Amino acid sequence: MDTFGKTYRLTDWGDTHGEALEGLIEGCPAGLRVDMDFVAAELNRRAPSNDALSTKRRETDRVEFLSGLEDGVTTGEPIRFRIPNVDVKISETNRHVLKPSHASYTYMRKYGVTDNEQCGRASARQTACRVVAGAIAKLWLAERGVKITAKILSTATPAREGDSVGALVEGRISGLPAGLGEPVYDKFSARLAYAMLSINAAKGFDYGMGFQAAEMSGSEYHDIQNPDFSFRTNHDGGIQGGITNGEGIHFRVAFKPIPSVRYDRETIDFDGNPVVMKGSDRNDLCVAPRVLPVVEAMAALVTLDFWLTSQPSNLPTF
Repeated sequence: MDTFGKTYRLTDWGDTHGEALEGLIEGCPAGLRVDMDFVAAELNRRAPSNDALSTKRRETDRVEFLSGLEDGVTTGEPIRFRIPNVDVKISETNRHVLKPSHASYTYMRKYGVTDNEQCGRASARQTACRVVAGAIAKLWLAERGVKITAKILSTATPAREGDSVGALVEGRISGLPAGLGEPVYDKFSARLAYAMLSINAAKGFDYGMGFQAAEMSGSEYHDIQNPDFSFRTNHDGGIQGGITNGEGIHFRVAFKPIPSVRYDRETIDFDGNPVVMKGSDRNDLCVAPRVLPVVEAMAALVTLDFWLTSQPSNLPTF
């Protein structure tokens, strides 16, 4: 069981090998009409597809809301939901191998697990719960003019057939007012980085000019303002001093290649013995494009949580 957020909180449990994933959303304001078609569409974006890079596992990802809604409208009570797993298969072939660059070794050291079936919380299937909570957050924010999008900037070239590849994803938040973020340890940028790096396979994050800023001079970088306080440039990526400044927020997330590949490769088992990890088509070869709604969902969770928590003077209360 894991929790993200302070005022708008998602707690979820279950794993890729179990009967279902379940979650609880706390802090959602009452009176929001939840568009079930939109929630389903967001889940469908994350679900396995016919793309060559996608897993051959087939999940319907149909969410069942168990509480917190009355006639499709939030009541202000906790929203509990359930997403059944319908295509669970335990691979005995790779069950006891340590997947390279996977959580199987660290889970063994931290939790004493003895096979990969016990590493189910490390699976990207958990992100379905994030998408449900993010979809509801996006609906609330959309009513206030906030739009959140993500797109693929690039993917790596596979070294061989059946190889997995990394990806670079860009996220954008538009329509956001100035004033969100809590200095000094709970900056909007810090929480956004925390959210993105919590996504499976995420390895890097930057926003605005990011790492390019290290190669710029102040005369090139500074976001000069006009007498009406508008900005001539947006090198800061919409965040200054850890607080949103009203400009659009843009950020990037770097994702590593997924551990599972579709060809055999050498590794060791949980006892340290040399073994061969068999290739499998039950995993994606790249996080993209299925990770896009997850990036958007985490951005929405951060944004709504700050909106409900910060209550800056220029924001209406609800």
